Amino acid sequence: MKLVNNKIYFAVQDYLMILLGTLLYGFGFNAFILSNEIVTGGVSGICALIFFASNELIPVSVSYFIINVILLLVALKLLGFKFLIKTIFGVLSLSASLSFFEWFLKGQPLLPNEPFMSIIIGAFLCGSGLGLVFSGNGSTGGTDIIGAVINKYKNISIGRAMLFCDFFIIGSSFFLFHDVEKIVFGFVEMFISNYVLDMVLNGNRQSVQFLIFSQKYDEIAQRIIKDLDRSCTILDGTGGYSRKPVKVVVLLARKTESNAIFRLVKQIDNQAFISQANVRGVYGEGFDQIKT
Repeated sequence: MKLVNNKIYFAVQDYLMILLGTLLYGFGFNAFILSNEIVTGGVSGICALIFFASNELIPVSVSYFIINVILLLVALKLLGFKFLIKTIFGVLSLSASLSFFEWFLKGQPLLPNEPFMSIIIGAFLCGSGLGLVFSGNGSTGGTDIIGAVINKYKNISIGRAMLFCDFFIIGSSFFLFHDVEKIVFGFVEMFISNYVLDMVLNGNRQSVQFLIFSQKYDEIAQRIIKDLDRSCTILDGTGGYSRKPVKVVVLLARKTESNAIFRLVKQIDNQAFISQANVRGVYGEGFDQIKT
């Protein structure tokens, strides 16, 4: 029963994160980017090109939905039905978000005559939105699908995988506007958005390694297992100076759990010696999935 409840909780959490992410993206894109006639990367950038090339007759939300229906059919075999369900939800949610903010903002920039500041703000909002969507194990479709496929089979960040597609799309805007400044703005948005995307996506995945030297090692280990729901390893060691046997508790945890670990050890043994180090990657149960 508890396992079922946990599955429902995490599923609801994922969908809420996807919804929040698409709302952030839709607002940032319409309020700060599209309204300043800036073409971004991804399918949204292609849809922006279609929007401006058609003299604003074809809304971004409409072309975005149509293109993604085609891409979703292609992605069915590659990503699996479970991933596709959340991707469909992400596409529908973002299409609705784009449509709503198109209507609400009437195509007017939120910061008139401030294109550079608008691009920076819009990029942060769009990058944060995409980060939340991917953190919820979903996708907004388009080049996100390509990025997710590459990330699934190769240990390459999603932001980097999308980078190459974005270069081509943004560069193509020159043939429409004949304005180098708009291309520069587009690249600025791309770099900031992808950077924020990776920060949001990987921020909570940063891991640390603790080496805890204490005479009360057994009590510390039991409290770590019970209070933090983390396992640990107890190693045998010998003091280099004293030549006395010592026990070392080795613990791998999320960076966000660091303060809780320090408090726990301090409560048990105020004289404990603790070493904390950042680790490049931790893979296995409780951490990231092992990729080959």
